[in-house]
Amino acid sequence: MTGLLDIRRVYVEPEAAVLPRGREVLARFPGAEVVEVESHHRIPQLYGDEANVARWVRIKTEALVLGVKKSLTARPNGRSADFIAPSTANGCAMACAYCYVPRRKGYSNPITVFANIDKIAGYLRRHAGRQGDKPEPDQVDPRLWVYDIGENSDCSVDAMISENVRDLVELFRDLPNAKASFATKYVNRDLLDWDPRGHTRIRFSLMPAADSKLLDIRTSPIAERIDAINDFVAAGYEVHVNLSPVVVRDGWLEDWAELLDRLDDSVSPEARAQLAAEVIFLTHNDRLHQVNLGWHPKAEEVLWQPELQQAKRSETGGWNVRYRNGHKGRYVTALTDLLAAKLPYCRIRYAF
Repeated sequence: MTGLLDIRRVYVEPEAAVLPRGREVLARFPGAEVVEVESHHRIPQLYGDEANVARWVRIKTEALVLGVKKSLTARPNGRSADFIAPSTANGCAMACAYCYVPRRKGYSNPITVFANIDKIAGYLRRHAGRQGDKPEPDQVDPRLWVYDIGENSDCSVDAMISENVRDLVELFRDLPNAKASFATKYVNRDLLDWDPRGHTRIRFSLMPAADSKLLDIRTSPIAERIDAINDFVAAGYEVHVNLSPVVVRDGWLEDWAELLDRLDDSVSPEARAQLAAEVIFLTHNDRLHQVNLGWHPKAEEVLWQPELQQAKRSETGGWNVRYRNGHKGRYVTALTDLLAAKLPYCRIRYAF
């Protein structure tokens, strides 16, 4: 199943194991040890154990969690999407050094798959039905309500483990007033056969290759992501780009100019006609900083720059750091001006 995954142990909630999707997932890994757990949230072998820092990537490769999503809510968003859909998975097999998800789990975040996909899909169908037609265009979408289906995971990788993502793509394909959306750093060409008919937006995350090599651990190369854009547009997806996270360092703007030139040279007329971008500058966290020092300290040389950053207390009690007020505004302007000059056809949906 590629070098990303070599599942040897599946932690399973009993309720998930008996659901059709749970049985399908377990059948995909017949050689794996199955460990029954009371809750996918509380697995001492995975979460909250500082010793797991040294096994960060190994746990992502070898462990899988199978659970049931208890709380089904679609949270209003208004930035990248209109709503954040209930997760069908969380965690990730990739190991991006800036990822916010490990901050919540503590020391490890292998993929958790939720087996009650029927209830999640039913909830989304009813929720979209209650919205009716979108009353007016906005920066999220001019016509459809947009649901982010991958806030806490990467759907391209999730699709290698279960049919959950395909089920959602097919669900939204048939909803007249809504579309799905997810960001990805992985090119999974199996998705090209799913016939989304314009009702799924894929946002390929991009950054300069030098940054990606240091920070985007176990992801598809930037060139591969760019090269996939035309194929996904031709297959019926709406394709946007996330310029994210933007890391300020020596030579950063020159490297972004090179990336944008590469993107401009690659995208087809059809891709250009529908292209839009989200621009997101780095937000880091003191707890993730400490985790990274244990397994990937090189990344912290560019992610943790106190002279450029300011701290704000997070909802979970830690400290989030972002580029200082005033300075950040200049950085944002510099990059958005560059994007407008290099790709004048690419609408900037938002930048922060």
